[in-house]
Amino acid sequence: MTAGMQTWGLRVLALGVAVGLWFNFSFEAREAPSERLIEAGVSYNRPRGYIVLDPVPSVNVRLRGSSKAIRRLSPFQVAVQVDLSRYQEGAWTVNLGAENVLMPENLDLLSIEPPVIRVELEKEVTQRMPVVPKLTGEPAAGATLEEPEVLPNQVLVTGPVSRIAKAGTLSTQPISLDGHGLPFEVTVPVVSPDPLILIVQPSKVQVRVGLTPPQVETPPERPARKGRGRRG
Repeated sequence: MTAGMQTWGLRVLALGVAVGLWFNFSFEAREAPSERLIEAGVSYNRPRGYIVLDPVPSVNVRLRGSSKAIRRLSPFQVAVQVDLSRYQEGAWTVNLGAENVLMPENLDLLSIEPPVIRVELEKEVTQRMPVVPKLTGEPAAGATLEEPEVLPNQVLVTGPVSRIAKAGTLSTQPISLDGHGLPFEVTVPVVSPDPLILIVQPSKVQVRVGLTPPQVETPPERPARKGRGRRG
């Protein structure tokens, strides 16, 4: 094959590729636009040392695009971000717009519902909270429950100061007394009373449960019987 024929062959191939691309784009352009409602998760860029109280977890985002683009759209491709880095402590109203939505470029944003969310920021603190064991069930018949001992009796947590003050204490996972008649020890996880209160360390504590078994009364000794003497 001569160089001229090769050149013409390459030109024909390039023309075919160009026509194919044009046809594909033209076909997508002629497709009727379609819409889709996505429940998008909301993430918050909060200022350092603050926490968002009761954050709005998601909003509904309505998008429009070609039928093909809408069919290919995955809910994981859409997210909403709220920048709170310049906000201070208190309650705020935040307007949501296109600048808050992450989505594919070939789609258009139609609406966000709700378009306005309420955000409350509070200082985040790290401190120790006492742990109270949660006992369930009944010990063996007659056994007496004593004051349980928790080691350590305080753990380090982090969270909003108002929620920590309101909670007051942490709890352990339930510890069953059923069938126990003697003292025993168990290692159990610590449970937070509020999802915004995070347990730092330790996540588990040792609980010593004191049980006094019932005292068995010893029957009184019977006096020994005196033997009768023989008569001569």
